[in-house]
Amino acid sequence: MLGLHLTADLRGCPAQAPLMTDADALRRFCLRAVADAGLQAVGELFHPFPAPGGVTGMVLLAESHLAVHTWPELGAVTLDVYVCNRGADNGARAAALLATLEAAFTPAVVEHHRVRRGDPAA
Repeated sequence: MLGLHLTADLRGCPAQAPLMTDADALRRFCLRAVADAGLQAVGELFHPFPAPGGVTGMVLLAESHLAVHTWPELGAVTLDVYVCNRGADNGARAAALLATLEAAFTPAVVEHHRVRRGDPAA
């Protein structure tokens, strides 16, 4: 199990942006971003919360997953991109996906974390 888990906490995102509250718009954007990054979506679920709430979304990838959580009332978004690297190094694809999502939310502040998962010697 070799993998790369990238996360980003976004603050200062425009609350009125459709991606913050419109589950279908966020779903379409995420699926397009996944494909553009060269990853393969195998399932998805996006759940809207009542106003002023946001959206929780997940795209299952053949390579692992993408998770997005929006809080328009806080101008905040959390992003998780996890890819397995067993058969091929998907690190650049994961980074491209995260960058695309980040840019779409136009945050004022971003906090990144990068975790290598698994034992490369195993």
